[in-house]
Amino acid sequence: MANFNFNKVILGGRISSDVELKQTLGGVSVCSFSLAVNRRPARDGTAQADFFNVTAWRQTAEFVTRYFRKASSICVVGSVQSRSWTDKNGVKQFATEI
Repeated sequence: MANFNFNKVILGGRISSDVELKQTLGGVSVCSFSLAVNRRPARDGTAQADFFNVTAWRQTAEFVTRYFRKASSICVVGSVQSRSWTDKNGVKQFATEI
């Protein structure tokens, strides 16, 4: 029996924060931004959105930083990754990113 692992996400929405290009200590380009994805309107007609943290690396990070700004529409294809760490106060923190 084959072992298939699927972890692919396709999201379309608007960038909800300014995109800033950074470099790791090793010189690798990286950018992070928040993506607002609209939900189906509630029964009373109010708009709702989910917000996803997105991280782009290398040439993709450079491309996003060059051509996209806050409120730009964008389609993101990636994978979901979760990580955890203990902060300086000893509290365990969790993050899920695309």
